[in-house]
Amino acid sequence: MTESPSRGSRPPGAAGEEEAARWVRRMFDAVAQRYDLLNHLLSLNIDRSWRRHAVRRLRPELARPGVRVLDLCCGTGDLLFALESECHAAVLGCDFSHPMLVLARQKAARRGVRAHFVEADALRLPLPDASVDLITTAFGFRNLANYRLGLAEMSRVLRPGGVAAILEFSKPPHPLISAFYNFYSRRLLPAIGGALSGSREAYAYLPESVRRFPGAEELAGDMRRAGFQQVRFTRMTAGIVALHLGTR
Repeated sequence: MTESPSRGSRPPGAAGEEEAARWVRRMFDAVAQRYDLLNHLLSLNIDRSWRRHAVRRLRPELARPGVRVLDLCCGTGDLLFALESECHAAVLGCDFSHPMLVLARQKAARRGVRAHFVEADALRLPLPDASVDLITTAFGFRNLANYRLGLAEMSRVLRPGGVAAILEFSKPPHPLISAFYNFYSRRLLPAIGGALSGSREAYAYLPESVRRFPGAEELAGDMRRAGFQQVRFTRMTAGIVALHLGTR
């Protein structure tokens, strides 16, 4: 069955893809200053281990001489910096939130990281076809206004044989864990995140975006329909998060 073009992030009040993208950009602009603190706090610091696991799985690709790496929806750069530490070339970070990229550049300067950054929409990348070897994205793909187009754009800029890696929240398969996670994300997370960030709306949207996002098996199917081969995924932390890999 053909994927609906409208399937993607739908924040409250957003009537279509353009409105959804504008809403998400404004939301990330607003919470940028507290974003790292809240990521670590609300995940009990487990988010660091999720990124480390992703980097370990990608070491064969990162070890290739002259590898070209693109980190989509890079935010303040946490995954990008972890990738750069294992890579023999500079990593390119892409995000459409200007305040997020300002913070990422500041962090890169403090760490002496070689990374480059570009402010751009993941659905319209300013890159030529078949120009990168590895594309990663951590906890940003579900915020795209159109998942099908996001996968198509990743496929476009990947060279044949290149790898796409999507680290994203998922749906825990165990019913008890799923019930606990739903309670935490719908009740506690908006209250804590809203109080610390000053934007309860943002931290009400984020768990809702997880609820709407495809489960691990469904996302794997979406990747296959987008033309990726050797699609596989690994669940982490009882299925709260999944890492999907696919080859162009």
